[in-house]
Amino acid sequence: MSDLLSIGASGLRAYSAALATIGDNIANAQSAGYARRTLQLKGAQSAGDTPFVRANINPGGVDINGISRSVDQWLIADARISSGDAERASAKLDWMSRVESALSDESNGIATGLTQLFTTADQLTADPANRTLRSQFLQAADDVASGFRTAAGQLSDMADGISGAATSEVAAFNSNLDALEAINIGLRKARPGSTGEATLLDERDRLLDELSVQGGIDITLDDRGAATVRASGSGDLLVGGGEVHPISVTTAADGRLSYTVDGGGAFATATGSLAGLSEAANHVADERAALDTLAQDFAAQLNAAHQAGFDAAGNPGAALFTGTSAATFTAAALTPDQVAVADGATSNGNMLAFGALRGANDPESLWAGHVAEQAQATASARAQDAAATTRADAATAARSGVSEIDLDKEAGELLRFQQAYSAAARTIQVARETMQTLLNSV
Repeated sequence: MSDLLSIGASGLRAYSAALATIGDNIANAQSAGYARRTLQLKGAQSAGDTPFVRANINPGGVDINGISRSVDQWLIADARISSGDAERASAKLDWMSRVESALSDESNGIATGLTQLFTTADQLTADPANRTLRSQFLQAADDVASGFRTAAGQLSDMADGISGAATSEVAAFNSNLDALEAINIGLRKARPGSTGEATLLDERDRLLDELSVQGGIDITLDDRGAATVRASGSGDLLVGGGEVHPISVTTAADGRLSYTVDGGGAFATATGSLAGLSEAANHVADERAALDTLAQDFAAQLNAAHQAGFDAAGNPGAALFTGTSAATFTAAALTPDQVAVADGATSNGNMLAFGALRGANDPESLWAGHVAEQAQATASARAQDAAATTRADAATAARSGVSEIDLDKEAGELLRFQQAYSAAARTIQVARETMQTLLNSV
């Protein structure tokens, strides 16, 4: 009789815990990072049983063997790698698109200014004394210079923005490292198979997911589930053995980024948002240098063409532009009479020569080619982002297929364990009634 009561009591404990586990699954069906949990049950040992020898065949009830999580470590690792690649491509594309916008004519008007400059030069060949056309020529030159300064300012702001974004991302990365170490401590103290351990493991995986999205890391797990994290490139320890080594970011004068592990070497990540920001910073730095080169080349070419002529007073033409970089590119303060329209022979000869600059290597075509290169680079980054996002979505879906909560399945499990709980309760009731009957018969 006592065996019957023990069997019923063990069933009540086990099925109550199973119902609680299903309730957790249902309550967390939409919780990010939550992996489906299953209560592991096993037959209880009867008196005299050992793990190796069963003394009798009498049923002994049911024991709880702990909670397991529905996870596939290979799918998790694959999802982390693909998500890191997708985040790198996304972060890079965001800033590449901004660079493309900064170089567009809608933002700076450089292309329009150059076209107006050469168009006005052509018009001056027909009416060299027209002061209105001379003023328009100077205004077009000023528009070109202003466009370069505008583009340079936008690129400079982008470099500062990328640096700020990297600083924030590094702070978030380091915060996740600290949180992961706290989880490691908790896992070493948690009771194996407990709900508390499962909750800690969910949080550990969530933090590892975020770290993988932010930068390239290598992960190893010990027998208690505590994680050791190292930089994927250098192998420098980030978290493990009770130690946390944060990373830092340094911004060079031209805006390029470099990451360093505290007490270690360079954190040369090739994946994650930190890698995307680094690549974006490199691209912006290259564009700023290219813009400076174009400004210097344009100034040299157009100044030489203008200085080859003579102004209305017969004086040699002055330089049209000053400045040594795009940020300092400025149109000279000339009067309409100082526009060098004539050459040594005719009143419009220099403007004829000026207009003849148009060709394969004139400022217009060089600027159009530069803008086209940026458009092609952005289009390539957009294609990479689309491919990486598709790959990440597929990997995440495969991972979720193992870990996600199916409410229909949980409803079926809920009904099954409710019936089992009722059966266990009925077992105790039968034992009580039988005992009462025996006592009444005495």
